[in-house]
Amino acid sequence: SATRPKSELAPAFIREKVKWGAGSRASQALILAGKARALLQGRYNVACEDVRALAMPVLRHRVITNFHADAEGVTSDDLIRQLIDAIAE
Repeated sequence: SATRPKSELAPAFIREKVKWGAGSRASQALILAGKARALLQGRYNVACEDVRALAMPVLRHRVITNFHADAEGVTSDDLIRQLIDAIAE
């Protein structure tokens, strides 16, 4: 819910520049993709690095920017990257 602009967990830059954030299926997809990545690398546990590596392809099409972001040339990739950097491990 950190990508949803009306969420209390969303940082200011998300509230200012996102029209529509990722839903619960995005979380499910991120978890499943993380499990698959870990398994492909011979691990049984998902690491923070798995989530960071997969956040962009999983969330890219689920985070829709608003007019303010579009006018400033800010893309959903930019916002997701900024969000990943803002979240502590």
